[in-house]
Amino acid sequence: MRKGVFEDLALKTLYASGSLSVLELSEKLCVSYGVANELYSSLRASHCCQTTGMVGTVAQIAITSEGKSRAVDLFSQCHYIGAAPVAFDSYVRQVRQQSAARRDVHLADVQRAFSHLVLDRETLRQLGTAINSGSSLFLYGPPGTGKTTIAEVVSAVLAEDDVWVPHAIEVDGQIITIFDPTVHKPVTNSQARNCDARWVRCHRPSILVGGELTAEMLDLQFNPVSKFYVGPVQLKANNGVLIIDDFGRQRIRPEEILNRWIVPLDRRMDFLSMSCGKKLEVPFEMLVIFASNFAPSELVDPAFIRRIKTKIKIGAVSDDQFFDIFCQVADKKGVRFDPSVPQRLIDYIHHDMKQELRSCYPLDIVDQVCWAARFDGKEPYVDRASLEQAIKAYFSQGPGESIASVA
Repeated sequence: MRKGVFEDLALKTLYASGSLSVLELSEKLCVSYGVANELYSSLRASHCCQTTGMVGTVAQIAITSEGKSRAVDLFSQCHYIGAAPVAFDSYVRQVRQQSAARRDVHLADVQRAFSHLVLDRETLRQLGTAINSGSSLFLYGPPGTGKTTIAEVVSAVLAEDDVWVPHAIEVDGQIITIFDPTVHKPVTNSQARNCDARWVRCHRPSILVGGELTAEMLDLQFNPVSKFYVGPVQLKANNGVLIIDDFGRQRIRPEEILNRWIVPLDRRMDFLSMSCGKKLEVPFEMLVIFASNFAPSELVDPAFIRRIKTKIKIGAVSDDQFFDIFCQVADKKGVRFDPSVPQRLIDYIHHDMKQELRSCYPLDIVDQVCWAARFDGKEPYVDRASLEQAIKAYFSQGPGESIASVA
């Protein structure tokens, strides 16, 4: 990266901080002491800072009047201060090296990650295949079948790996921030000695967006006040997982998303627009998961369906799976239940409601029982009476429908 970018950032940091030592300057810029000392020498030579004292062998420095004038001019161009950005080419190389597609996942890994869910072996195999592709996955099926939960567990499988994420990158003098503490989770006690502190070692990121997704969120966001860019969701999700939840119900039409990403999904590169009109080619190295209540053919054309590498329908569960889910939920919540209750609930859904069994029902029904028990000031227990009360509160029923009709 150009030395001038470092010097400008150092001067702005000095202006904003007042007097500080060269060591403190190195910490604020996330550069080595040697680099910070070179910057100090260069700024002093240009009369932008001066030495105010020494703490041992470390100089204490302050900005001069000439330096203040130059710093004000720099702030008018860009307000960014913080960790020094990394060169764009370095970022591209690192992202390619850390591609999620390079990680090998086996059946044992998937079984361990999904051990708290009730899924058949074939579905687990399909999910493992999708993870190994590091490309794209379309989960579809009716509401309440666990699509979002499955997508989040898939991201947890990949999160077992570590990746390096830069605080920011520099492109033609423009700053683009990448590291986001709400998305990127640093690995504790993992900083290697002599590493470049401009990079943060994190678990592979996972970002979930739903109905709030807009076209603007898929491109660089330039702040006209601070005058630097914030990376879009897919840039922050690089080397991790991006979940588009409830796909088909966003403020942006599905066709717009698909047209925007038809090339990135196929070629693993994206094009972002800068305010100057320049198109920036960036890596698109993540597993994209679409979760939808609609089948792919209802939302996208065949050309896009081909580019989504794996399609998995998450449908109704069997009676045995439903029973196992109910027992797991009750055990996790510490709620006792009459052994006949799971079958009574199954019969009600099948016979009275004429519906398939969905994996969300056990948790939702047990929650209803727990809430009612708290209201009554007693320990929750799922028996026939509490089950009927929960059903009436949870399901939309017609006149006269009741659990009592189930033998």
